[in-house]
Amino acid sequence: MSILKRLIMVSFLACSLIVATSALAGDTLKRIVDAKVLKVGMSADQPPMNGVSKSGKYMGYDVDLAASLAVAMKVKLEIVKIPFGDLISSLEKGKIDMIASGMAITPERTLKVSFVGPYRMSGKSILTKDSVLAKITSSAEFNRKDLKFVALKNSTSASFIAVAAPDAGLIEVTDYEEGVALIIDGKADAMVADMPACVLSVLRHPEAGLTTLSKPVTMEAFGIAVSKKDPQFLNLVDNYLDTYTKAGLLDTLNSKWFVDKSWLAALAH
Repeated sequence: MSILKRLIMVSFLACSLIVATSALAGDTLKRIVDAKVLKVGMSADQPPMNGVSKSGKYMGYDVDLAASLAVAMKVKLEIVKIPFGDLISSLEKGKIDMIASGMAITPERTLKVSFVGPYRMSGKSILTKDSVLAKITSSAEFNRKDLKFVALKNSTSASFIAVAAPDAGLIEVTDYEEGVALIIDGKADAMVADMPACVLSVLRHPEAGLTTLSKPVTMEAFGIAVSKKDPQFLNLVDNYLDTYTKAGLLDTLNSKWFVDKSWLAALAH
């Protein structure tokens, strides 16, 4: 069964949930139902979780998941591209209805937003040109004054460096490509990021001498972030995600984006 057919079939299994919930709709759900649009925020620069194709279309695991939610709600999907570090503030201001952007569930973030999930597990790795750094097996080995790290602004990677390597330097960037460029140009020693992003960067820049760890140094759970002010919407999305998990949709998305590498040819460079 194609991924599109699977998305449609599973979404229709879940669409009846919105009928029972809409009578009790909070601000977010009412806005979605009235406008017939689901606004999902993502950085669109974290492939294979989310990215942009050569034709300018959004693509990735998060995009397919968001599309399935929109089909279930019988509304149009609008992807809103926002720098990762600004996603939570945009949700708090009501500029978007939810965040689906490879965002790790943390206590600090949970003080500001509510999370549905997790919908995927991931782990931290490093991207570097330094063969010695690439053989690191413990995060304690990162804490050196002579090292300069790169991480996304307001990310768990930046928080990880602050805790694991307080003596090292840290440059916060708005997107992965900016960080990769700093590594390639020798302006930083390593970028800390989700392992899939590190592996992808090695594949996309074969002549740059980049390398990454063979195993992640940490594990973390990705969740869909929604407003704390609308428990009905939180419950609805939670029910959808539970349905998708039981129906095998998340396994299908995992195979499409993390096992099958055919999508790489369509990714914009």
